Amino acid sequence: MTKVAILGGSGYTAVELIKILLRHPAVEIVAVTSRSEETPLVAELHPSLTGRLDLRCQVFQPDRLVARGVECVFSCLPHGASMEAIPGLLERGLRVIDLSADYRLRDPNVYGQWYGESHRDLAHLAQAVYGLPELYGDELPTAQLVANPGCYPQAPILGLAPLVTGRHIDLKSIIIDSKSGVSGAGRTPKLDFHFPECNESVCAYGVGKHRHTPEIEQALTDLAGEPVEVLFTPHLIPMNRGIFSTIYVTPRRAFTDAQLLELYRAYFTQAAFVRVLDRLPATKDCLGTNFLDLTVRCVRGRILVLVCEDNLIRGASGLAVQNFNRMYGHDEKTALL
Repeated sequence: MTKVAILGGSGYTAVELIKILLRHPAVEIVAVTSRSEETPLVAELHPSLTGRLDLRCQVFQPDRLVARGVECVFSCLPHGASMEAIPGLLERGLRVIDLSADYRLRDPNVYGQWYGESHRDLAHLAQAVYGLPELYGDELPTAQLVANPGCYPQAPILGLAPLVTGRHIDLKSIIIDSKSGVSGAGRTPKLDFHFPECNESVCAYGVGKHRHTPEIEQALTDLAGEPVEVLFTPHLIPMNRGIFSTIYVTPRRAFTDAQLLELYRAYFTQAAFVRVLDRLPATKDCLGTNFLDLTVRCVRGRILVLVCEDNLIRGASGLAVQNFNRMYGHDEKTALL
């Protein structure tokens, strides 16, 4: 039984993570922290946990977690706050799965450019493993620090992986159009996500400057072995959760739909949570699951990849548990099916 702690217990990703871990046969949640000076019961923050988790939030203190026997910490803190908390945990020998953006980008200069602040934990940044099991799974069993991917990047990275790895497409003209439900903005109230503002409306945001752009390019560059550039545009749509991405690429040779589907199924044959579909995917079909659903089509000389996921499960908490399972030698699907 692995004792775990969750940092930043008040948000949407934290409650989804708790629900998954409560059904994990090899996990015991022994601590949940809050950045507030108040120490409410976790079930007061998340009434759905009433009768399921009898823990009170506590102020973050690394030594206190060590004293409780914590071995692995899931950090649901926002970027900037994570890199302040995590070094003390790693120095005490704990393993960490970070759901923030602080350890995803290997180059601290790129982090500074896109996040507007200097990275303050360069020593541990260099050792972080990017937690996308389908691509970096072999590095997870020995990792002390895992950087959980962002919700948006997973769809284009995995959606393009077979094409990029095989150099089947032009790597400089990739267009990614993504749409996300409102929960992707987190639980903290913001005017743009107030019900009267976002209901019955669809809007683009972060045009040309969304922070997930370099994360997508970093992983695709790894796969291609040469620089990859993407044009990524996210949109807010008036639903609670889910992400749908439509990706447009130019092939270097002609394909049929059947050839593309065969290519994708061969590539993901060992990927437990990637479903390559004949039909068109829909967010409702992967709602509340850790599955990433995709299909691929040839249209007028272009290739379209259509991908969807639940932004809170596959996009965050479910993937974190998938990474945990890989780190500790459990069946990858444990607690996720």
